[in-house]
Amino acid sequence: METHLGKFSRGMLLRMAADTVMIHVSLIAALASRLFWEIAFFDREYPGGYGEIFWSHVSFYRDNFLPLTICVLVVFYLMGVYTYSRFYQSRYRALTIFQAVTLAFLAFAAIKFFLAGSTPLPRTTMVLCWLFSSGLIVSSRVWSQLWDRIIHPERQAMLSARRGPGRHILVIGGAGYIGSALLGKLLAKGHQVRLLDLMVFGNEPIRHLLHFGNLEVVHGDFRHVESVVEAMQGVDTVIHLGAIVGDPACSLDENLTIDVNLTATRMIGELAKAQGVERFVFASTCSVYGACDEILDERSVVRPISLYGQTKLASERVLFKMATDKFKPTIVRFATIYGLSGRTRFDLVVNLLSAKAKLEGKITVNGGGQWRPFIHVDDAAAAVARIIEAPREIVAGEVFNVGSNEQNYTITQIGELVHQQVVSAELIVNETDTDRRNYRVNFSKLRNHLGFAPQWTVEMGIQQVLEAIASGDVQDYREAKYSNVKFLTESADAAAVRDNWARQLIESLPRE
Repeated sequence: METHLGKFSRGMLLRMAADTVMIHVSLIAALASRLFWEIAFFDREYPGGYGEIFWSHVSFYRDNFLPLTICVLVVFYLMGVYTYSRFYQSRYRALTIFQAVTLAFLAFAAIKFFLAGSTPLPRTTMVLCWLFSSGLIVSSRVWSQLWDRIIHPERQAMLSARRGPGRHILVIGGAGYIGSALLGKLLAKGHQVRLLDLMVFGNEPIRHLLHFGNLEVVHGDFRHVESVVEAMQGVDTVIHLGAIVGDPACSLDENLTIDVNLTATRMIGELAKAQGVERFVFASTCSVYGACDEILDERSVVRPISLYGQTKLASERVLFKMATDKFKPTIVRFATIYGLSGRTRFDLVVNLLSAKAKLEGKITVNGGGQWRPFIHVDDAAAAVARIIEAPREIVAGEVFNVGSNEQNYTITQIGELVHQQVVSAELIVNETDTDRRNYRVNFSKLRNHLGFAPQWTVEMGIQQVLEAIASGDVQDYREAKYSNVKFLTESADAAAVRDNWARQLIESLPRE
């Protein structure tokens, strides 16, 4: 198991170091060329002879190498040379780098012009250094891409053959409710799994998996392009589970929800497409169906009425717009989930009503007539694992509802199922309906295409929750760690999630 920390990854720092070396080599080569020219044709203009010529050029190097290096590295970083543009096609990549080098030298020249007392580079030396730098840096990038396309795949194929048939999978947001259940299934099947997650709940959700040698944990924010770029290296499959989940949590900060659920998804999809990722699975929700009295399938009209559902549907459409013959995302629309995982939630109806019945003796149902489809978190994870291993032609570019036809219930029916197992609790139905969502969903496509059948029932899930409370595995279901909205509003660790880095970056820019 490996851990990745910090905004500047090891790979990025190595590329910056290599560029620094090439800049210095270019500057030395430019000064050396000018030195030989001066010695050959203008040595008489220097009373001190060759020594004076040499030391004058040393002073040029001494006074210019540091500001030139800083200018190039800053411009490269701001133009994405170390992040997303690494995956541009060769001609666009070369053009971007050439533009970045040119802009950096122009910025350097402007800085030197305005800095009084600083020794400027002679114009001929500046031009030569720019040409040498452009040639070296562009050539190194083109060669790197050539290596990735021709030699590296052969090496990777040999290594994959030695390691076995397992896929190389990146699970984004994989330390959450579904992800902590999915990781174990992928690892047990021998896949090489890399997890990208902020780990705001610490290692606890995946502690039981840390002994697997085929698990790599990358601590990073999937909103940051450099974190995603590094995490996506060498993978053939991406499973994107990361999101702010649930209507109450999404309503806390709508701009943040859009950043996390939609903007980041678009960036991740573009990087996966550029990287040549073979399979891309995106976690959506049956909430996209909104409110309808009919039984709905993947071809039904979608009308989400919550921000959560809207960001998920928008993400689906963004991903399908970038689809090609080689990049065909698979969308999974999860039913309402219940049951226990490494990071259990008690802000979901089955788990919540079960806990309230056991500990408070009350089962309070709001509304009650609205329909919901349900699936156990373990079955949800199993469905994703099945999709990953299915023939690509069956799942590529498809939408799958993930749930069970037999587990479409009204909220009142869920309350009654809980009451059957906790008969001492009082069932209270508050007919004031505060949730307009109402949908029954057909899950036959998943069963017919992939032979998937859930192993859990709602009754089994209720029993699992009750046993966890009785055994002491769950001490207090009201803790912030069990609720997305409570965590975002009460937990100090949620600052990492609420950090709207894009807005902060814009606000930090100088104003007139």
